[in-house]
Amino acid sequence: MYVRVWTYEVAEATVDAFIAAYGAEGDWAQLFGQAQGYLGTELYRGTADPTQFITVDRWESAAAWSAFLQEWGQRYQRLDGRLAGLSTSQRALIEASR
Repeated sequence: MYVRVWTYEVAEATVDAFIAAYGAEGDWAQLFGQAQGYLGTELYRGTADPTQFITVDRWESAAAWSAFLQEWGQRYQRLDGRLAGLSTSQRALIEASR
């Protein structure tokens, strides 16, 4: 399995929209779900600070992720641009395989 983990800071005013877009049934998961090898997305919300989030995107392999980018890269970029205003900051934490 291959995972991509990101952390986000979200303004209180956009928390609901962020959860809708980044959750297991959200816009990202719907886009990823069109590709072979996508296993799911998990969204975690901070307990000490409810405006902090972590996403975990699971893929069968790094090759599956790369194939997704090859086929769906333009849609990925458009969606990223459309949803950019939902977070005040974002950062990749890790890409890892097991």
